[in-house]
Amino acid sequence: MAERDEALLDRVRAMERAIGEIGTTLDETSTCRELAGFLARLLGGSVAVDLFAWQGGPARRAAAAGPVGTGRGMSPEPYGPHTTPDSAPAPAIGPAPAIGPGAAPAPAIGPGAAPGPEGAEPGPAHVLTAPLAVDDEKPLGEVTAARTGRAPFTVDEAAVLRHAARLAARHIGHARRLAATEDTALHLQRALVAEPGRPHPNLEIAGGYLPAGPRALVGGDWFETVRLHFGRTLLVVGDVMGHGLDAAVDMNAYRTVLREVAATDLPPHRVLRHLDSVVAEDDARRPATCLLVRVDPARGAATFASAGHLPPAVFGADGSAELVDLPVGPPLGTGVGGYEPTTRPLTPAETLLLFTDGLVERRSEDIDVSLARLAALRLPPDPGPGQVVDEVLRRLGAHRAEDDVAVLAARVRARHTT
Repeated sequence: MAERDEALLDRVRAMERAIGEIGTTLDETSTCRELAGFLARLLGGSVAVDLFAWQGGPARRAAAAGPVGTGRGMSPEPYGPHTTPDSAPAPAIGPAPAIGPGAAPAPAIGPGAAPGPEGAEPGPAHVLTAPLAVDDEKPLGEVTAARTGRAPFTVDEAAVLRHAARLAARHIGHARRLAATEDTALHLQRALVAEPGRPHPNLEIAGGYLPAGPRALVGGDWFETVRLHFGRTLLVVGDVMGHGLDAAVDMNAYRTVLREVAATDLPPHRVLRHLDSVVAEDDARRPATCLLVRVDPARGAATFASAGHLPPAVFGADGSAELVDLPVGPPLGTGVGGYEPTTRPLTPAETLLLFTDGLVERRSEDIDVSLARLAALRLPPDPGPGQVVDEVLRRLGAHRAEDDVAVLAARVRARHTT
């Protein structure tokens, strides 16, 4: 009885170790490698993990650990231990067999089966398998363990293998669902940012959006242009707090409301005030920062209003940069209001740059230092919107930024007189 109690205690300890060692990342290949490595150490043999193809077709070998041979002789009996005759060679975990979800297992290894590793000791070969599945969910793959020259797999070892397989399946499923959500959010973000409103022909614009890496959760960064009366254009850049699909959806809601409010031709600070009050009524909406700039080419002026957003920069004809000094109100969604306008000249020789904080902010760095880095840039003379966007993104290392980056540049087109 004491021996059985010790065996059960060993099983519990092994399961606890599995929880700590399997699924440490959101990468399914890493999870498969962790599963294979854990079982190889625990069971003292070879372990292979095969993942089924998403759209059918043969499985792929995702990971293997332990003494791996070159043959294809890995044809275990599912869900339990299996022992080959004493005369059979040791099993070799080779390339993944052509199996798929719901496929029947291949015949068990017997005399004359594919050879095992060169120099393997003769003796019974024991094979153990389990599906990568959680309860009644569709299996994502299969894990196979094999060893030779030792006692058959015990019931406790089989239980730990099934537990580890279920644990890995849970992590892989989470990783795949997260990847699908990220992909949806990223496509939504790019679709929205890629098609801003149409400015007046007297304004030249360029924009860009960069997510913070392929596996980072997409944020709520966005930009927009709204065509107004009398040749004016409203430029907008905003950043919804947080990341993921919810942030992208809220970003679209902000953008929709802003278009409706801006169509009333209110000055920028009143647009922000109205937008703030509308959003504050919906508790489900996330707060957001926003910067509005109404450009009036006929008067050669730009009027600014900020809701918790970083100031824009203006690049002169000599390529030097200047940050616009303007009052900053609270973020949108607070219901506090208090937004003030600032107007300054804007000539055809100057290019205005609006951006989200991901362009300049760096971890453990004061924001004033980050903004000073932007202000210190010296671009080639007479930079247009496209060149400003490209140069700023490159020189500030935006492709390696820790957060999403959205930028919008604009320049008044010079009027040619005859």
